[in-house]
Amino acid sequence: MGTLVIQARGGSQTAWNQLVERLLPLVTSLIRRHRLYGADADDVNQTVWLRLVEHLDRIEEPLALPGWLSTVTRNECLRYLERRGRSVPADPQESPVFDRADDAPDLAEALMITERHSALVDALLELPDDRRELLLLLTEDPPLSYAEISKRCGIPVGSIGPTRARAIQQLRTSRALRHLAPPAPDGRNP
Repeated sequence: MGTLVIQARGGSQTAWNQLVERLLPLVTSLIRRHRLYGADADDVNQTVWLRLVEHLDRIEEPLALPGWLSTVTRNECLRYLERRGRSVPADPQESPVFDRADDAPDLAEALMITERHSALVDALLELPDDRRELLLLLTEDPPLSYAEISKRCGIPVGSIGPTRARAIQQLRTSRALRHLAPPAPDGRNP
């Protein structure tokens, strides 16, 4: 990844395309987890890549790019949701209703969802690149075939399941997710 960042800084369109191809599943999954779809998701996605173009020369550690991109994506999603939440569409022909819809998410629930999501992204960043890439490919929508995942990851189809299991186990024991685990019966966190 570091080499691609350096080459993209130097103006290599091929390196830029490869960076986008590698990191787009991460950005897309983060946008989806914020429940943004269609034009909303496209707007946030475009803004995230624009931010990368603007700041690519300032990223000191190229290997930290996935974390940087995760943070920017999360912030752009939250910024977009905040802006969208400020306006309530109303039909001027109808009686005005200015209350939020009853199905609006509870603030505490929304914060918990955001915290869990942030912890999961951080946990994914603790994984080796190949395992993170595998998990992200397995969550694509629409789902990719095992043959396609095998081709993209360079591992045999028969290794996908066991590698996924090891990656998920590694996620469960990650530093980022430990604080979300319920305390053990003896009162200590694992």
